[in-house]
Amino acid sequence: MLKTNKMMKLIFLPILLFLLFFLIVPLIYMFWHSLKVGNDISVQHYIDALKNVEIRDAFFNSFKVSFVASVITTILAFLLAYAVHFTTMHRHTKKLVQIGITLPMLLPTITYGFVLIYTFGNQGILTRLAGQPLFTIYGYNGLVIGYILYTLPVAFILMQNSMQYIDKRFLLVSMLMHDRPLRRFYHTVLRPMLGTIGGAFILTFILSFTDFGIPASVGGNYRVIATELYQAMLGSIVHFERGAVISVLMLAPAILGVLMLTILERFNFHYKQAGRSELVKHRLRDTLFTAYSIASVAVVFIIFSTMFIVPFTKGYPYDFSFTFEHVQNVLAEKDLIKVYVNSLIVAALTAVLGVMITFMSALLNARTPLKGRKSLDIASMITNTVPGMVLGLSYLFFFNGSSLKGTFLIIIACNIVHFFTTPYLMAKNSLQKMDPTWEVTAELLKDSWLKTVIRIILPNIKSTIYQMFSYYFLNAMVTVSGVIFLVSTKTMLVSTRIKELQHFAKYTDIFVLSIFILCTNLIVKLGCDYITAHQEKVEEISK
Repeated sequence: MLKTNKMMKLIFLPILLFLLFFLIVPLIYMFWHSLKVGNDISVQHYIDALKNVEIRDAFFNSFKVSFVASVITTILAFLLAYAVHFTTMHRHTKKLVQIGITLPMLLPTITYGFVLIYTFGNQGILTRLAGQPLFTIYGYNGLVIGYILYTLPVAFILMQNSMQYIDKRFLLVSMLMHDRPLRRFYHTVLRPMLGTIGGAFILTFILSFTDFGIPASVGGNYRVIATELYQAMLGSIVHFERGAVISVLMLAPAILGVLMLTILERFNFHYKQAGRSELVKHRLRDTLFTAYSIASVAVVFIIFSTMFIVPFTKGYPYDFSFTFEHVQNVLAEKDLIKVYVNSLIVAALTAVLGVMITFMSALLNARTPLKGRKSLDIASMITNTVPGMVLGLSYLFFFNGSSLKGTFLIIIACNIVHFFTTPYLMAKNSLQKMDPTWEVTAELLKDSWLKTVIRIILPNIKSTIYQMFSYYFLNAMVTVSGVIFLVSTKTMLVSTRIKELQHFAKYTDIFVLSIFILCTNLIVKLGCDYITAHQEKVEEISK
């Protein structure tokens, strides 16, 4: 039996203090601030907020547009995942879908709105080809399309990860039993996926409901709760109490979502062993899904292609002559380059420190008998529930007037906490699959626990650590909502500078910076994927 030692406690205590100081205490302080009326404690601010027509309309609008976008996204993602795993579509097409659909994840959500404007707006590429606007991109339409583009990659990844564990032998059994196609589809594919489908819907709804980037660019006069929070805190008239109340109200859908996810757990299927079986070719089915898959990727590429067209034309939409002038102008501006360097520094430090904290948290929880370690699971659930804007605003309230305000440290801490859940679960799941006797054996051989971690645990979890690094880096580069309230003139990031450039209508600069983010994230992602794949090959050869 592994014994608790001083080293475990010495590591656990700073992590616990970090989570208390940068997660629990700021949220409690913000909640207390929302109840504060002068020197008294009251719910008067909540009553005023619920009576406010603008806030009520924004809340209802957010719910409506997020619900519609989530339904459409869930259906589209399911069909794409089905095409990848349950059709005999060509393997190159399947790979194209897996890469093409997830590419938007490498860009800030605020960029989505601008590419939609340059695609469907009055001077958009498709508008000029059609001769007239296909529809109004500002407001409801733009939000729905933007949310679909934003959440489709997440829902697709969730669906395809779940579908790969479905036992395909049941399809063959159903065919031998001469089941009707719809009955076969329901019992062998849809029924085992109900839990994941519900989870994907809830996740996409929460992401859409709490996003700020897309409404900031194409929201127009259509009020949503995220922009109401932004106006309350950074508008012409600052309303601290209203901002605190809106933040607490924004937690409601996320909390309900978590509760629904626990209910949906009962719909999940568990196979003793997922068997592999060759899929039966069906020409009509395969042709239709191939066409659908290619069309879906084509739409994504067409929409985001504007980002690569506008910066390299002399005077879009009137002069399409190729030029590097706009890129050179951005490179000549020291201010913009400084912002890009700031983003690199924040993303790199977030990734390094985030991996250290999440790995040690998972290690203490999964591989030690330390008392209180389950508190890390609770922290993981909370970070998964709290929207980025709410977390950022809680920091603004709590650290206002302190030396940490407007520093890189506060931004990095916010990113680490905001994106804590996924890397933590990655590490925890990997650590739980390892031989549980390694530490005990090392202890019997008089080897210290820390040496065992360095010599045995770390070499066996390298691939997961690279994935954790990639996740933290990519999200730190593209996040808007999590840091919009925290940046200062000295710590401005690319994602928040894009919001600033919007006021000056410098769209070419916005697209050039977006390309910088995309290329940076692609390099990091491909590099981490390559190292991970190489590591897995080495492990297979050694076995």
